[in-house]
Amino acid sequence: MPKAQSIHHVFPKASQYDPKWVRKHSMGENVLFNLESLTKSLKLEPGMRVLDLGCGKAISSIFLAKEFGVTVWAVDEAISASANYERILEEGCQDKVIPLEIDARSLPFAEEYFDAVIVVDSYTYFGTDEKYLPFIARFIKPGGHIAIVDVCFKEEIETLEQVPDFLQEDYQNYWYFIHTIAWWRKLWEKTGLVQIEIAAQLPETELVRQEYIRDYENAEEPDPFAKALQLDEQHFIAFFKLIGRRTKKSAYLQTYKTQPKN
Repeated sequence: MPKAQSIHHVFPKASQYDPKWVRKHSMGENVLFNLESLTKSLKLEPGMRVLDLGCGKAISSIFLAKEFGVTVWAVDEAISASANYERILEEGCQDKVIPLEIDARSLPFAEEYFDAVIVVDSYTYFGTDEKYLPFIARFIKPGGHIAIVDVCFKEEIETLEQVPDFLQEDYQNYWYFIHTIAWWRKLWEKTGLVQIEIAAQLPETELVRQEYIRDYENAEEPDPFAKALQLDEQHFIAFFKLIGRRTKKSAYLQTYKTQPKN
């Protein structure tokens, strides 16, 4: 079966989008592939309020609005809300996607405001903090969901001696905060704030891996993640989805103090 047909079969929604547009606005692997895999395990209905946290260039938010009819708050600290709004306008989603330039640790929303919080390829940058789930859980309705998709290891690395040879060069820059699925499950379960509905490797991991490597084979600038995937002969690196349903337990109101921007 030709690769393009295979991708269309596995990712019927994401494959409808111009691959050049997706690559241009993805900050790593194809964000829509990972998002579509996540949404296969998450029921989204028109009219739901969804927080797309760490949305990057907001194409994940546009995808959610178009494919599921949800209203999306597209939040990212590093990408200009104005730049994201231009993309949102170009795709005709201005009535469904609200861009905001905010730190993930300093969110202004009302408690229990969202039906779902979705985080694609960015939760590892802030969510390893044990206090983060209690913070973000306060914004999710009881019965609502937090759903993440990200990179993981097959085995936990607890000392530098355990780092595989192919990761030695870049480990302390890009990989020291990556964990196993079991590590993430434990982190969430012990809070009592969510009931884990799925914690599993993406069934499409190998296809995502192949496409990520292919996308960066001829890139002008090297990508450390694509490089690692290419060197990873044992497939030590994988991609996973983790979905938790919000319980009725009150979240400890953890607050973060962020430094003002210069």
